[in-house]
Amino acid sequence: MAITVQYVVTHKGAEKLVTTDKKEADQYDKMLDTADNLAAYINAKGIKLEEDVIESLSVMLAKNKDAVAKLLKGTAAETLLEAESADVVKLQANS
Repeated sequence: MAITVQYVVTHKGAEKLVTTDKKEADQYDKMLDTADNLAAYINAKGIKLEEDVIESLSVMLAKNKDAVAKLLKGTAAETLLEAESADVVKLQANS
């Protein structure tokens, strides 16, 4: 019989991630915390969006924080999208 340690990330009472990798669980939990902070900031700025839209937007921004940081520094969106496309092609070629 084997024993498996699982890490469960819950957010707002819902199970979001189950993994055996503690580092992955910690990173996901941190991303969710960042998304919560972004959602609070968006709400505080008076932008009127449905709650599920704000949640989806904030999670997307948190998951792509490195790209968002580059955009805020002045990198063109097209440049980032082209680089991401090239990365996907490389990953598919290595599979």
